[in-house]
Amino acid sequence: MPKPRYTPEHARSGLDAKFPDIETWPNQFPGYEIVVDDPEFTSVCPKTGLPDFGTLTIRYMPDQHCLELKSLKEYLQAYRNLGIFQENIVNRVLEDVVRCARPVWAEVKGEFRPRGGIATVVLAKWPRPQGNIRN
Repeated sequence: MPKPRYTPEHARSGLDAKFPDIETWPNQFPGYEIVVDDPEFTSVCPKTGLPDFGTLTIRYMPDQHCLELKSLKEYLQAYRNLGIFQENIVNRVLEDVVRCARPVWAEVKGEFRPRGGIATVVLAKWPRPQGNIRN
């Protein structure tokens, strides 16, 4: 039987990585949306080691706290040399944003440039639909 091309270790790669803290500051206004773009987001494929490039967009409605942008930038730059799948990046960023800022709602969109002729767009939203929560 042939060895699987992608292993469970590849799938979990990067999910337990330690990242810099995302700081927050007290929100002063209710009912508005914040959009943060990182048009130069980079990471590494955990299987091939090839770089992934894309735009990461974070949209959220703050409740009591807003994301502090310098710490968010440092957090996102920590992915630069990390081997992690694009789908896991988007979901991990969403979980970390929600954990830190506790927004009314949030979504993270990753638009990754083509590699091998295939471009990928991954969109994750919070609150998540029931049954789709990672253990």
